[in-house]
Amino acid sequence: MKTVEEYLAGETLLIDKPLTWSSFQAVNKIKLALKSRFNLRKLKVGHAGTLDPLATGLLVVCIGKDTKKITNFQGQKKEYTGTFTLGSTTSSYDLETEIDETFPTDHITERMIYITNLDFFGEIDQVPPVFSALKVDGQRSYKLARAGEVVEIDSRKVFIHEFEITRIALPEVDFKVVCSKGTYIRSLAYDFGKALNSGAHLSALRRTKIGDFDVENAITPDFFGDSLRGN
Repeated sequence: MKTVEEYLAGETLLIDKPLTWSSFQAVNKIKLALKSRFNLRKLKVGHAGTLDPLATGLLVVCIGKDTKKITNFQGQKKEYTGTFTLGSTTSSYDLETEIDETFPTDHITERMIYITNLDFFGEIDQVPPVFSALKVDGQRSYKLARAGEVVEIDSRKVFIHEFEITRIALPEVDFKVVCSKGTYIRSLAYDFGKALNSGAHLSALRRTKIGDFDVENAITPDFFGDSLRGN
């Protein structure tokens, strides 16, 4: 087991964030476990890239002096796997909100899906979801959206390094994507459905890599807490 001095000197943890947990909850679990174990009043702990509550997977958590590395980690490529569900959209672009509109899917073929996939490589323009943590006029966009206010977010350029369709079982389409910082996979789902002259929302998402970090080497927040207590 590491000493308190080693944690304060800098430690980077690979955490597998559970479903429904916010990134803040996962980081807070780590922070409270360390503060309790070593009787600390203050401790710097942060993460290198938010994951939505309905997503699972890799969260890079930096402790002590390693928090200075967060900006560098945030800028690295990220890999995700997940599922688009065709034929319907939601205002959050995922399952956080109810289906708000349905679309035909009878015209969609596997060939169409693979051809459309080719349009989402390289640099693309993307509009982030209104249900996101981006700030609009000084407030979090998702707070304004939940309050029923109309939110306008400008498009941004992101880069898709790899985008592979791994399974088609309509209305579900599984994928693997490697992308730049700032890419919203929920927006990718929405745009993909639109490109098919239909609609789509993100129904499952897992972050598998950040740079050279792999979720296969990650542990859960609960496992980390138990290991500190010697359980």
